[in-house]
Amino acid sequence: MARIFITGSAEGLGMLAAKSLIQMGHSVVLHARNEGRAKDAMKANPEAESVLVADLCKTEETKDLARQVNELGIFDAVIHNAGVYQVPAKQIFRVNTLAPYILTCLIHRPKRLVYLSSGMHLYGHSNLDNFTIDQNQITYSDSKMHVVMLCIAIARKWKDTYANAVDPGWVPTKMGGRGAPDNLKKGYETQVWLAVSNDEKAKVSGRYFFHQSERNHNPECDEVPLQEKFLDLCEQITDVSLV
Repeated sequence: MARIFITGSAEGLGMLAAKSLIQMGHSVVLHARNEGRAKDAMKANPEAESVLVADLCKTEETKDLARQVNELGIFDAVIHNAGVYQVPAKQIFRVNTLAPYILTCLIHRPKRLVYLSSGMHLYGHSNLDNFTIDQNQITYSDSKMHVVMLCIAIARKWKDTYANAVDPGWVPTKMGGRGAPDNLKKGYETQVWLAVSNDEKAKVSGRYFFHQSERNHNPECDEVPLQEKFLDLCEQITDVSLV
């Protein structure tokens, strides 16, 4: 049995991934951004180990979330599922870019890390200067490219951890909308598979997956100098360093 922590698991893909993992016999800790959504999370997955509360828009709450996770002990996998879309750019940056960085740095290192990206990352740019000059210019596509860049940097630095990114597809969740054309089940199955499967195809690192198949990612994410600049800027902004 594995122990998994999933951010943004009150609804959508995170909630469905949690349900699938629990049904498989694994222990899951949920996360929600406020107490009301925490109740929704436990209602959806009453057999979860617990639910932690933190607003990932707020740096100090994100840091405290890592503290809460660490107080619960060691996890086999962390799924960085939380994300926002149609919100102001600064909120996108804090939730989609900075929160996974902070939590990756501060949570005790798991055996597996799964980062939720998007096919839209292919249209993103690093735009690293905007981290300190104008965060209002950072787009959703940029933020999801940052997620892949973070994932690949972690895979390069932490050789004993499997770190991979996932494009769940355009699926019919609250974020994706009812008319989204992709398969919802396949959307969450890949993160579950990467978190716990003993399939050799899942025991890799620094890869980008769509429906359990490796796909090409934005080549800008592979540039080590950009990865290092990204990490340095995130450290400057958050006062949290990657060890």
